[in-house]
Order: sequence, then structure tokens, then C-alpha cells
Amino acid sequence: MPTTSLYLDLVIDDRARAMSALAAAIGAAEIASVLIRTSDGGSLEPNSARDLIAFAQAKDIAVLLTPETGNAAKLGADGVHLPWAENTVVEFKAARQTAKSGAIVAADAGRSRHDAMELGEAGADYIAFGIPPHVDDREKAAERQIGLIKWWAELFELPCVAFDVPDERAAHELAVAGADFIAVSIRTSDSEKDIADRLRSFSESIRLPEPAK
Repeated sequence: MPTTSLYLDLVIDDRARAMSALAAAIGAAEIASVLIRTSDGGSLEPNSARDLIAFAQAKDIAVLLTPETGNAAKLGADGVHLPWAENTVVEFKAARQTAKSGAIVAADAGRSRHDAMELGEAGADYIAFGIPPHVDDREKAAERQIGLIKWWAELFELPCVAFDVPDERAAHELAVAGADFIAVSIRTSDSEKDIADRLRSFSESIRLPEPAK
């Protein structure tokens, strides 16, 4: 069974604590990638963004930004992640065309298989399946997300990321379904202990047993 890795979804709601929160997360578990975004949809101060990016990259962690957080290329990030939107495919194609050579460009397909396949065909570096914030029936949406992850993992080689994962139980189920990455979301206003505990619990939950020989 393929290995599932952690993908840190760093939500900055307390900018003064961003670095300590990132350090607590990285120190608690092995992380493959970090997405930096702000809770209010605003941009980060460039120097602060560069410091966060450099800190993670020094640990061999790829760093992505959402478009509103800042210009990924100018700030030295490894690429851009487009959150789910009604016109995600259109936005992705525009971002792919303007991205520098070698940059990671990826997007959240939400619950749309059609959008996921279009994004893959358009050159996405990974496909994300999240649960949009406007969805009321989160339980039903979680079941749909598992189905999407399983479908994608069985048919396509392009990596997929599960976003909006509420707890370690859900993380485990998504790892079993075949997610290449599980996004664990933290807020910079959380205590360093809570951040570390959350990363450790998610890390434990996605360790799947080796298949019997």
C-alpha cells in the first residue's frame, strides 16, 4: 500500500505567532509540503512571508501559497495552490500559463470528478479534494470525499491531497482510501502544544500496516 504523507495547511490568523506555529508543527512530525494562507483572505507582509518560506525550505519542505497570500515566484515559494471555486479550472489554466518553469501549480477540485480530470489534463501537479466551507452536511460530504479519493487513487497516477480533514479518524480513513497526502490544518493562534499534539496524532493515524506477503 502506498505511503501517505502529511501536508501542512498553515492558516495565519495571528501573524505575530506565525513562525512559532510553523516551527512547532515541523518539529512534531515529518511534513512533505506546507500551504501558507491567511484566515482573512489578505496578503502577508513580504518579509514575513519570505521568512516563513525560507524556514520551511531549509527543512526540505516544499512551500505553496494561495494567490491572495502573495506572489509565490517573487516571495521564493515553490508554487501556488488554488482553493476550490466555481471556476477553478479556468483559474488554474491561467496560473499554469504564467507560472515560472518548474513551479508547482495545483488546485482543489472540490467534489467534481470532471474538474479533477480537467485539472489533471491541464497539467496540475496534484489534485486536491476538499469540502467547501458552504457545505452543511459535513458527514455526507466526508463520505463523498473518501469516494473521490478512492476513485482517483485507483485510476490515476497523479498525486491527490485530502483537505478539510477534521480529525485523526478521518485522516486514517482517507489514507486507507489512497490519499497521497493528508492536509492537517492548524491556526497560528493555536498553542504550540496543541499544534504539536495535532501533528503527532495525524502522523500516527496515517501510518498504515505493511501488506502481508
